[in-house]
This record gives sequence, structure tokens and C-alpha cells, in this order.
Amino acid sequence: MEKAKEKTIITVVGKDTVGIIAKVCTYLANNHINVLDISQTIVQGFFNMMMIVDLNDSKKPFAECAKELEQIGMEIGVTIKCQREEIFNKMHRI
Repeated sequence: MEKAKEKTIITVVGKDTVGIIAKVCTYLANNHINVLDISQTIVQGFFNMMMIVDLNDSKKPFAECAKELEQIGMEIGVTIKCQREEIFNKMHRI
């Protein structure tokens, strides 16, 4: 029986530079995290990306992935935040 998808929302915001998507996606691939959907825009030199990913096959727990992605963000000069889908939905429900 297939496990339910463990969806997480990842947001990346900051000044646009070369390699942001590559750095984030390399981390995800190396940790067996599947990208389900992705949207990114650049507005007046500022980068904004939102991803929906599935952590089901990751060997690392959510908290560890979130912390490591936040660290990658600091290294490349952007802010990376992770939220579980159910928390994201509850926070944004009116």
C-alpha cells in the first residue's frame, strides 16, 4: 500500500543570483525529496520561488531538512522557509 504524500511548502525569497534553483534542487535530489510543483518569478531583481515537495522518501525528518535548507539559504543570500502542507493550509484559511 502506497504511503500518503508528505507534502511540504518551500519558499525561497531574496536578491536574484545565479544558481539559486540549482542549489535548492540539488539538495532536494540528494535527499530523495520529490518536487511536485514549482513556481518562480523575478520582480525587479528579486527572486521568489514556491515549491510543493514530497518528503515521503527522504531519510531525514522534516525538521532536519528545514534547518539544512535554511542554512543553504543563508549561504547563498536568500531566505528559505519550509512549512508542512497541513500547517500552511490552516494558517492561510480565512
